[in-house]
Amino acid sequence: MSLTILFMPESAYGPTNNSIGIGDILRRRGHRVVFAAEASWQGKLEALGFEEDLVDLAPPPENAEEQDPGQFWKDFIRETAPEYRKSTREQLETVTKPIWAELIDGAKYCEPQLKAIIERVNPDVIVEDNVLTFPALLTAGKKFVRIASCNPLEMRGADIPPVFSGLPAGDRSEWASFRAEYDRTHRELWTAFNEWCVEQGTRPLPDLDFIHEGDLNLYVYPEILDYVDARPLGPAWHRLDSSVRETDEEFTLPFQRGQGSLVYFSLGSLGSSDVELMQRVIDVLAGTPHQYIVSLGPLHEEIKLAENMWGAEFLPQTKIIPLCDLVITHGGNNTTTEALHFGKPMILLPLFWDQYDNAQRVDELGYGVRLSTYTFTDEELTGAVARLLGDTELRAKLAAAGEEIRRRDGLRKAADLIERLGQS
Repeated sequence: MSLTILFMPESAYGPTNNSIGIGDILRRRGHRVVFAAEASWQGKLEALGFEEDLVDLAPPPENAEEQDPGQFWKDFIRETAPEYRKSTREQLETVTKPIWAELIDGAKYCEPQLKAIIERVNPDVIVEDNVLTFPALLTAGKKFVRIASCNPLEMRGADIPPVFSGLPAGDRSEWASFRAEYDRTHRELWTAFNEWCVEQGTRPLPDLDFIHEGDLNLYVYPEILDYVDARPLGPAWHRLDSSVRETDEEFTLPFQRGQGSLVYFSLGSLGSSDVELMQRVIDVLAGTPHQYIVSLGPLHEEIKLAENMWGAEFLPQTKIIPLCDLVITHGGNNTTTEALHFGKPMILLPLFWDQYDNAQRVDELGYGVRLSTYTFTDEELTGAVARLLGDTELRAKLAAAGEEIRRRDGLRKAADLIERLGQS
């Protein structure tokens, strides 16, 4: 039975790439896959074999040139970059809340567009990979799948740290005060959004959550990092240990391997907009005896690479990580789960949102090192590189973990579950 499946991912690369990976499996199985992605993705998804029926999340600027995918969030992140030097608690007011506010404005703006798309497409299943509710997706009377491709602290619990905090799982001393600050900074915003959702016909939101659960709920996180023992999830929830797309182009090293190790450095499509930080890391690593592949991002022309480095604006990350010995990352969920999928240790330099939670989790379980993103010393970074590359026991442990994660094949598990829901 062929299904029509409508994907509505958040505009940034992480959720969209996750949806692309799952959607590609479903498309190759003969299902019709349509993307109601944000308009800056125009042409990029069609080129991968999907139908596009795109949405604007804000009024298009007059005489606007074609935008890069996710351009809105790249601009937003670049403008708010000074706030990333603040603590996670301070960021609740100056980073996290403004992001929620922008997301809510987008949801309200595109609500009539989504209703029209659903009427045109008439999907059997709607799949949302986002962090907040779009009421039209819930009120259409279709089977609804929620994908959480952020750190699973997003699914709250009394015995796990508060989401966005970066606080350790083994020390509860600051949990309550962080949750109180989240309530103080977000209660009014959440209340208004909840009222609007109910007005559009949804059931009330869970307290201080901005998204509803679905008929089927998937989350992307390896079991070796997960909090499931401390916060069991209901039967409608299914973990994907990884969800690594198979649509990236092939990659051949454009340089000769030297005697040292090969390291991949990426702060993601958003984090790389912080040129000052990118350059600081590059300049420190220039003095090490290793080679580096650097994902330069949209401001690539402003970044100067050292002689032991090669990079480009866009890189096929899922083809590069397997070639490398170490990953230096901002701790975005995609890069974190992909590094473990391929069994690689990490150095994490978190900036905002759930990146602090991923960085803390990797560090406290011993699979990598979390550094203070803006105050690390040269010696801390070079020392972490040397220590992780020299830890043969950890590298063997991670290689075995990667084999198990790949065997579990989260991509096809997701496709199987969505298919089963649609055909039930």
